[in-house]
Amino acid sequence: MNREVIILIAEDDDGHAELIRKNLIRAGIANQIIHFSDGQEVVDFLFRQGPGSHCKSGEAYVLLLDIRMPKMDGTEVLEQIKMDVELRKIPVIMLTTTDDPREVEHCHVLGCSNYITKPVEYDSFVDAIRRLGLFLSIVQVPAIYGTL
Repeated sequence: MNREVIILIAEDDDGHAELIRKNLIRAGIANQIIHFSDGQEVVDFLFRQGPGSHCKSGEAYVLLLDIRMPKMDGTEVLEQIKMDVELRKIPVIMLTTTDDPREVEHCHVLGCSNYITKPVEYDSFVDAIRRLGLFLSIVQVPAIYGTL
């Protein structure tokens, strides 16, 4: 069964989040997109804790994760996800302005699928997101918490 992948964006900069969303749509991505403005929100969603909406059994998710966020940074979020037997199936793509080679290596050691540095220049950023959209249109992602 081929399921529609739900795209989760954890990004504290609303402008960046909206730019990502718009350019994924321009790249032909019609998938549901859910935005979280800090690391704790995405952890609560995935671990089904606290108020608000939670992830659903049998759904497939991919997470676009910024590193520098309030409440809980992206590396902490990544570490928690990859330590969980179900959630570790979720592809996590770090999407951040941080290009420090030690940070890149640390995220890969923790289990990120990809690490994309957000270009500072607008047109380059738009192009990077469109390329990401092409990748997301073909990637196969397993469901979490069993099937429906």
